[in-house]
Amino acid sequence: MPRRHPPGAVHPNSNIFLSHPLHTIIDSESDSLEITQRHFYDSLRFPVLALATIWLVHLYLTFSGTDPGWYGIMPRRVWGLRGVFTAPLVHGSWEHLLSNSLPLFVLTALTLYFYRKVAMRAFWMIYLLTGLSVWLLARPVLHIGASGVVYGLVAFIFWNGIFRRSLRSIILALIVMVFYSGMFLGVLPDQEGISWESHLLGSLAGIFASFWFKEALEDDELEKPDPFADERDQEQAFFLPRDIFDKTKAQRAREEEEERLRRQQQNDTFFPPFWNQDSTW
Repeated sequence: MPRRHPPGAVHPNSNIFLSHPLHTIIDSESDSLEITQRHFYDSLRFPVLALATIWLVHLYLTFSGTDPGWYGIMPRRVWGLRGVFTAPLVHGSWEHLLSNSLPLFVLTALTLYFYRKVAMRAFWMIYLLTGLSVWLLARPVLHIGASGVVYGLVAFIFWNGIFRRSLRSIILALIVMVFYSGMFLGVLPDQEGISWESHLLGSLAGIFASFWFKEALEDDELEKPDPFADERDQEQAFFLPRDIFDKTKAQRAREEEEERLRRQQQNDTFFPPFWNQDSTW
């Protein structure tokens, strides 16, 4: 007597279930809650590490009495080039550190979660381009803090909505505009104690990074084939011609007359008359 399997069971030597489209839906990683949760936690690792680093650096500078300006960017001075790498890690006060911590964490996490293909490359591009442009173009004073990177991330997410034009990128751009629109006042010049050059040049670096990576679309930003496209593309039968209301009465009458003559000619071809006008009796 052959062995019976319970309903829905898969025979050990059968690949029927594996080849069924339903299998790809059930086990699809894009629809798996576990995969989504893992991606969410992965998106938080680097922001947590970055935040912990700048806090540890600030604690060290505070308790050691070291002037953070030594690690800042001094434009157009060779020794000031080290600030390209170190300036975003140091802050002049606890207030300065706190004002940068939350936006840096949130914006970095958003970038990593929604733009995973280019997030790290975009982050480091913004980080380095901001520092180099400040070294080349800013006032000859010491520039410190992560605000340039923060402005770069804001610009990157906002301009992705313009360059990519996917629904998700547009929604993210609107969210950033709502919550961080007040930051754009920081790019105005001649603000006491504020490196407005870092803000402005960081924003430009973010726009450049967004443009540079605009073609690297995420999987869910790609256009998916429409399974019903072929059916919609098929010509449908209509009771009336679709352009009937676009024609004048004279045009419709002329077309009807041409159609009548064409049908009469076809009838004459298949059923020729027994006489013509020249026939006599």
